[in-house]
Amino acid sequence: MHDLHESVPFLYTSTGMGPYNAWLDPIVINEWQKLAYYEIEEMTKRGVPGVWTHGFYDGWAANYLMEVAHGHNSIGRFYETFGNGGADTRERTVPVAQTTRAWFRPNPPLPRVTWSQRNNVNMQQSALLLAMNYTATNKETFLRNFYLKSRRSVAKATTEGPAAYVIDATARPNEAASLAEQLAMHGVEVHRLAQPYQANPTGSYVIRMDQPYSRLADMLLDRQYYNANDTPPYDDTGWTLQALRNLKSTRVIDVAILQAPMTLLTGPVKPEGKVTGDGPVYAINHNADRVLATFRYKLANVRMNAAEDAFEADGEKFNAGSFLIPASGNPSDLKQRLQTAAAELGLNIVALKSAPKAAQHALAAPRIALVHNWLNTQNEGWFRLAMDTTGVPYTYISDHTVAATPDLRSKFDVIILGPMSGTAQRIVNGMPKRGEPVPWKASTLTPNFATSPDQTDDIRGGLGLEGVQHVRDFVDAGGLFITIGGNASLPITYGLFDGVTIQNTRELKVRGSVLDSTVADTRSPIAYGYSDHLPVYLGSELVLDASATAGMGGGGNGTQSRPSGRGGVNDPDIIQGRPPSAPVPAPKPGEPSAEMLESMRAYLPTPAERPRTILKFGEEKDLLISGLLAGGRELAGKPALVDVPHGQGHYVLFVINPMWRQQTQGSFMLLFNAAMNFENLGVGRPAGNGRRSDTPTAGDEDFDDNLQQ
Repeated sequence: MHDLHESVPFLYTSTGMGPYNAWLDPIVINEWQKLAYYEIEEMTKRGVPGVWTHGFYDGWAANYLMEVAHGHNSIGRFYETFGNGGADTRERTVPVAQTTRAWFRPNPPLPRVTWSQRNNVNMQQSALLLAMNYTATNKETFLRNFYLKSRRSVAKATTEGPAAYVIDATARPNEAASLAEQLAMHGVEVHRLAQPYQANPTGSYVIRMDQPYSRLADMLLDRQYYNANDTPPYDDTGWTLQALRNLKSTRVIDVAILQAPMTLLTGPVKPEGKVTGDGPVYAINHNADRVLATFRYKLANVRMNAAEDAFEADGEKFNAGSFLIPASGNPSDLKQRLQTAAAELGLNIVALKSAPKAAQHALAAPRIALVHNWLNTQNEGWFRLAMDTTGVPYTYISDHTVAATPDLRSKFDVIILGPMSGTAQRIVNGMPKRGEPVPWKASTLTPNFATSPDQTDDIRGGLGLEGVQHVRDFVDAGGLFITIGGNASLPITYGLFDGVTIQNTRELKVRGSVLDSTVADTRSPIAYGYSDHLPVYLGSELVLDASATAGMGGGGNGTQSRPSGRGGVNDPDIIQGRPPSAPVPAPKPGEPSAEMLESMRAYLPTPAERPRTILKFGEEKDLLISGLLAGGRELAGKPALVDVPHGQGHYVLFVINPMWRQQTQGSFMLLFNAAMNFENLGVGRPAGNGRRSDTPTAGDEDFDDNLQQ
């Protein structure tokens, strides 16, 4: 399988710089080298400059099209050739760094060249024909290699291991079934335990490593470790699928599991759903499974509530956030509609004999807008895919629409600012308005743009200061505004709220890694259904400080020192000629002194508007699950998800990316919880923090206790 790209001159043929993907059979890595150097030699013989390998890309990530071939014991390769920004012929100047001779590039590209799309096609087609001819000429070698790679994959369980992976199907049955179906779609054999095996219950999914595509399964389910001193990574470094889906799993070494009674899945995987019991209120346990969002919008016109606390009823336990659907006030055919939805979605719905005593509030099916800008529309596309596949409707709008709509609140309840690259200033200013308008719309020249989900007469410009003000008005009127990753810089930089700042880091290095996080505020509706720990995806090095005093200063750089004097570093100084004074406790590193705190009181957010950390990154020793992480102490314990009340609404800042490449399904419900509870995100705030208007004074008993989260 060949995956064709354009980025570097003139033709790069893939081997990669390493570290190579650790789950590939060494045979296929040797095949890369063999094919690449054959192409280089043959094209060099024919006088073609700038054909080379090795010095680009690492060969690590499992997220490229060619991995489909690798995962099925075949050969996957890719080319990069000189892009041109269009099909026309242009004179190009090649960067000096790419025209110099190196050990991996003895015949470098020319410093200046006339280049067109035809050159692009010719270079790749020539290499493809050479590689395919070489493969055909040596067909017996490559066919035998294919057989050997397949046989070695079947032997993996008893050769290098592991023997199997076991995935729990009880806590989040829909998500577990979705992962099993994804693996099966790739041809991976998935079994289910016919009886308990050790700590694994009946029905658990078993992915055996004695099968032809064991390496693909192992590659996707194992943990990854990328050394920070290796080649800077080309893309994501961690991707453990069951962790990102928030599923419990076991990597089993003991081959005895292969003898356990189990059944091979041969058809679609879906949990059984049904309605049981009889009573005036229907309940669905909240387990953070994204199918709950599907259910809410499928029955959008049905009145539903969310329980604010965990409760027990009719012999069953229900988590905080569980859905409560009263028969009273709902359509007369409610039970039939619930039965249909339960069967279709694989949900267990229980009719309770009486309404639970737990406090509850309305659960919305809000109007959602997903905002893109015109600089890049790739990364927020993963949010579109996540919501499309979950069945959550949304309106796709540009930042220009936000700038042109003063009353956003009349149209939307929730606005998601899709992932955008660049600074807050770039988000506001967008593409500079120089030259003629740049349209993105259907025309005789660009007829295919008719299928685009959004069109405009001019992509220049950005959100603008008008858009920033409209966002603030939207939140103050009761809306929920959600930022993703570096987008948090927009409301922070433009002062839309207090209490959250971006911290500079010196040591932190992370690139598309899977990290541990902990639920810091279990009472928040955003955390409904989640347990203590949640594996999350982090693709940036954004670090936030969220507290009532964030950005106020007074804490120095967090280091403590003593003045020069007697004794050692930990001894007190002694003033000569008078009795020693009692020591005054020093403030904690990074926190203001008592005097400075007193002077800042008038500037601090009111108790009702203080930032609320919902999710924080784990301890440094446990922080890395998969991928690359260095300098983790700068991230450990820092906010991963913050809720900032303002006016009648809320800003919710995701440091993590909850919807990335259709891999992070375990985090989807953080965003959907926030959306469905947008009118009640203040539920569960510490006692005394419900006041909105009063300025804190020395008499506020909760002020000092809750000042630092």
